[in-house]
Amino acid sequence: MSPSTTSVKVWGDFALFTRPELKVERLSYPFMTPSAARGIFDAIMFKPQMRWHVRRITALRPRFPEGFPEEAARLPYRLIAVRRNEINDKISSLSVGKWMKEAASFEPYLVDSAGRESIQGAHRAQRNTLALHHVAYRIDATPILTERANQPRAGPEDQEDAGRDTVAKYLAMFNRRVERGQCFHRPYLGCREFACYFAPPAADDMPLEDWNEQLGLMLYDIRFGGDGDHRPGFFQAAIVRGVLHCDSEAKGPNNENPITVFGWDEEGGGA
Repeated sequence: MSPSTTSVKVWGDFALFTRPELKVERLSYPFMTPSAARGIFDAIMFKPQMRWHVRRITALRPRFPEGFPEEAARLPYRLIAVRRNEINDKISSLSVGKWMKEAASFEPYLVDSAGRESIQGAHRAQRNTLALHHVAYRIDATPILTERANQPRAGPEDQEDAGRDTVAKYLAMFNRRVERGQCFHRPYLGCREFACYFAPPAADDMPLEDWNEQLGLMLYDIRFGGDGDHRPGFFQAAIVRGVLHCDSEAKGPNNENPITVFGWDEEGGGA
């Protein structure tokens, strides 16, 4: 592994990496997406002076609870059906302004298990979800400096952030935060309600080396434009010996070529 790359192990009971082609019922990809992996790194350490470039994701054998069926534990992944209450809309700022001026016009915004015809269920819809059950991954990523690196800070630096912006500096900061269990917000596996645990990789981690599968087109990430033009990028995803190669700049661990991201420019170029 490159000296400019760091790793973190994440695991959890549930994960949902939603396939974008399904708009109502949620169905997870069988594997973590690079965008979800990047979100985990951002949750642990985000700085405007750098961005995270995910290189590969490795599926690990999770630690199953006592009594978990052995037949299911031998599968590379497990899907579980969940029915969830989801909110159909949100309170508009105009409504809030009206309530502030005319307190008597206030109407509670309630979402619970009552029938949809009542006020409690008017904003709720029940939808089925196929999520992943018991997952663990090792994520390898590299910090890449942005145009804001080594520019004057808008606010005072803390002690950890002092000094010139370098890749080595942010690698050391990230590794310290992982060892201490620090994060800006709790990392999650695709959806915020599926929070995950994280720790440095361990010597006894067991990659799922028997897992080889072509996943087809998978969401790589979304470029958020300042004008509201959000452009998704996709790539041809393949799991080789339990590893998803998603590096658009370098070859993979099994000598795969750098991936091509489709949808971000006319040439279908990389990240």
